[in-house]
Amino acid sequence: MEKKPQHEGMCKIIVSDRARQMLAEHIRFLAKINTSVACNTKNRLIDAIRSLHQLPERYPFLQAEFIPPNKYHKMFVEKWYLILYQIKDQTVYVDAIIDCRQDYQWLIR
Repeated sequence: MEKKPQHEGMCKIIVSDRARQMLAEHIRFLAKINTSVACNTKNRLIDAIRSLHQLPERYPFLQAEFIPPNKYHKMFVEKWYLILYQIKDQTVYVDAIIDCRQDYQWLIR
């Protein structure tokens, strides 16, 4: 039996500038309250994003009125954070990192 290369089936991950900025804002806000929580949250969000290199399609599509069907996948992290991403060929594009405790309806209009 032939061994497959370990990287086969792995996706490249690209995080948009907008998503990076959103992450920085969330962490900056948390750091004002508790730096330890901010650091842990940042690490968990980054780990979750990195996990998308394998089977990124394991998360469901976002269903929203103003979003084309089957465009964005949604991944919830730590019950309050929503990561929106697209898969094109062998690349995952992370477009948004949203704190669901805030109103994010503006994002999908």
